Amino acid sequence: MKTLFFITFAVYAVSVILEFTGTAFKKDKLLRAAWLVFIAAAVVHTGFLVARGVAAKRLPLSNQFEFSNAFAWGVALFTVAVCTRMKTEWLKVIAMPAALLIMTYAALQPMEIRDLMPALRSAWFGVHIGSAVLSYAAFVIAGCIGARYLMVARQEKPDKKALEQMDFLSYRLVSFGFLFLTVVILSGAIWAEQAWSAFWTWDPKEVWALITWIIYAVYLHLRLRAGRKGTRMAWYLVIAVFVVFFTFAGVNTLLHGLHTYG
Repeated sequence: MKTLFFITFAVYAVSVILEFTGTAFKKDKLLRAAWLVFIAAAVVHTGFLVARGVAAKRLPLSNQFEFSNAFAWGVALFTVAVCTRMKTEWLKVIAMPAALLIMTYAALQPMEIRDLMPALRSAWFGVHIGSAVLSYAAFVIAGCIGARYLMVARQEKPDKKALEQMDFLSYRLVSFGFLFLTVVILSGAIWAEQAWSAFWTWDPKEVWALITWIIYAVYLHLRLRAGRKGTRMAWYLVIAVFVVFFTFAGVNTLLHGLHTYG
């Protein structure tokens, strides 16, 4: 199992190296190779998730290694889907390293397969944690688009059409992520009442999930009600990603609570 994980990690790393090299030297063949290798990495990654689930006899989402591994897979999946459907070549150079970065974090976590804790044995397990994977992945890709927007906007003659596409696409991804983060919070409250007899316990993970929800709710309000677009909103998305990563990893590392196992 560990061998398959590190093979996946290595293929992602090769794709990122090829992408950076092709971008630096403007070699289309290297960029095409990088994309094919990245797709291959995503396929192998899917195989690893399936194998892990079969070995564990459950969804592979129960601890920090499994969640971060699924998180990286979600980022890769969004990258492949968005770049294929929207022809957003500009996204690859930022989104591909993002998937590798999360895989690197996963590689540092204990990989042993363990039985589910009693509190996790619930029908809400897949809904709650699976929704978190999708929402976090969407937010990360939106943040990557925001970073790319800032790079393009600084050019002497920026491509206005590309900037408009980035702005709209990031908004759509935030809307998607916000919907699933809402599912995370609501399903978590129902699950918490069943497991701990309380809908809300002010656990650090709950608090930071709510903070993340509020931050993206403010973004949507500014985007829809105030009509805010452009560089300021791109900066907003880049900064918001750091909150997502703190909710994902920082809380487990620095703040102990009922979700410490998660």
